[in-house]
Amino acid sequence: QVQLVESGGGLVQPGGSLRLSCAASGGIFSIVPMDWYRQAPEKQRELVARITGDGITNYADSVKGRFTISRDKAKKIGYLQMNSLKPEDTAIYYCNSLGAWGKGTLVTVSS
Repeated sequence: QVQLVESGGGLVQPGGSLRLSCAASGGIFSIVPMDWYRQAPEKQRELVARITGDGITNYADSVKGRFTISRDKAKKIGYLQMNSLKPEDTAIYYCNSLGAWGKGTLVTVSS
């Protein structure tokens, strides 16, 4: 069973950037899909980005062109680079792999 720990969240101004990290331990993280989800206040959790074991990526329409998902297989770390952040990107961001969830990291976009 894989264990996941997210980090890198914080307060950023609109138009700014953040890079989230998802550190994995155990399991077979390197060859299975990894997802980033987010949950804004009073909203349902939504899928933001996915990367397959082969490195194929998919993004929600709301973040295409602004967010980039990647992973370092050797270090067992996944990343979400977030650029041109908007207030509507404010949420708790979670990584997910094979049904395992981290506790999330809070991203707040505000001036």
